[in-house]
Amino acid sequence: MSDKTNSPQETKRIHDLAPSELFAEFMKNGWAPSDLHGITASPAVAWCVARRAALSEAFSGIRLVIPAGNFKVRSNDCDYRYRPHSAFAYYTGIQGVEATADAVLVMEPSDAGHQQLLFINTRSTRDTDAFYRDNRYGELWVGRRFTVDEAQARYEIETRRVDSLAEFLGAKKETLAIRDQDRATDQLVEKHERESEFATFVSAHRLVKDEYEINEMQRACDATARGFSDIVRALPAAVGRPRGERVIEAAFFGRARVEGNDLGYETIAAAGSHACILHWIRNDGDVRPGELLLVDAGVEMESYYTADVTRTLPITGKFSPAQRSLYMLVYEAQKAGFAAVKPGADWVDINRASQGVLAHGLADMGVLTVSAEESLRPEVGLHRRWTLHGATHMLGMDVHDCAQARKDQYGESKLEVGMVLTVEPGLYIQPDDELFAPEFRGIGIRIEDDVVVTETGCRILSNGLPRHPDEIEAWMAALLR
Repeated sequence: MSDKTNSPQETKRIHDLAPSELFAEFMKNGWAPSDLHGITASPAVAWCVARRAALSEAFSGIRLVIPAGNFKVRSNDCDYRYRPHSAFAYYTGIQGVEATADAVLVMEPSDAGHQQLLFINTRSTRDTDAFYRDNRYGELWVGRRFTVDEAQARYEIETRRVDSLAEFLGAKKETLAIRDQDRATDQLVEKHERESEFATFVSAHRLVKDEYEINEMQRACDATARGFSDIVRALPAAVGRPRGERVIEAAFFGRARVEGNDLGYETIAAAGSHACILHWIRNDGDVRPGELLLVDAGVEMESYYTADVTRTLPITGKFSPAQRSLYMLVYEAQKAGFAAVKPGADWVDINRASQGVLAHGLADMGVLTVSAEESLRPEVGLHRRWTLHGATHMLGMDVHDCAQARKDQYGESKLEVGMVLTVEPGLYIQPDDELFAPEFRGIGIRIEDDVVVTETGCRILSNGLPRHPDEIEAWMAALLR
């Protein structure tokens, strides 16, 4: 199919000022060929074929529409950095800088199951005026995209221009779509009573990771470990500087952009009592000697798989006695959480194990008005004053992966080999909490690691970072020499 016709999206964004005929003709000539040669298949292709086969089998005879999503406006005519919907990336293998807005995967029912079609915004070739006039999609403005043939070679799926999608979907038939990602497909596809089932399936399909996914998540954890080393090296520059937390945030962001696609989520760089604010992403505080720094951060790879790791570090490289005592309580709670991760275990066993250690530790410190056993009863839960969040969640393409899975699949389910999840207990003593002695107030500690369920228990993907306080002090000392 020709790549010479402007798509509706391209036409809409054409610059209002029409060029003269002389200029338009001048811009078409004098360009060297720029066809791409030697294109190899995406490393995810073989896995995507198997994923689409499972999707086809689950929804036999029904057209399926999975959009990548449109650009999202940040301010006026400036968009956020583009990232496709995770389900689209999961089933196509499109990654990183190759992703383009408005693409759509269509699974069209056929005698053989489903015909698989990828509709994309193709490159604006030099014999069109879109390449220099379209400031949202034009090649001169935003860079080169694949042609139909190039995309087909890269992803090994039949590829068509996105401007032919409306006509294709005009042939009315039973259709399920992922909604609220693409304005055009939302209008083209009538709502269906099974759409929630479809959304649940594509989310739950990622619960058990294949070999490719686990390898990508290991790469994400390894890159994240290097990002934490960057953070330690940046500590001297952060101390004593206004908004020193942003120095920490910036150090990690650099690693995420150099080694990956982006951050997996907004970095939490919480110094001092800011660590007691669970979703602290303002990162505008000072970094002071003698306090702790809690950093929750993850690198997202080009494949969109992300790590999710938290470390709590002594800013001067040494824990105080009070800091160490609280840290060791969280450390032991995490060890109990690791031990609970095994095939066939209940999902909630991880949280129960970690919470049990924390409750008994808090009781030993004399801050509970009931016994640990009574506090651990669901209707009591006094220990939760200092540890509000759960100790685990699924991890993958989304930092809270598989969020639309049913409760019986995730949350009230059994752990299976290949699941990837976090183990992340924490303790947070607010600065005005008079139930604790003054030396403990304003201390927030979380230790978070990423694990994959194995036949015999779990493997810690983020083991490249130290956890024990002695190891942390030695690691920091080596980096700060």
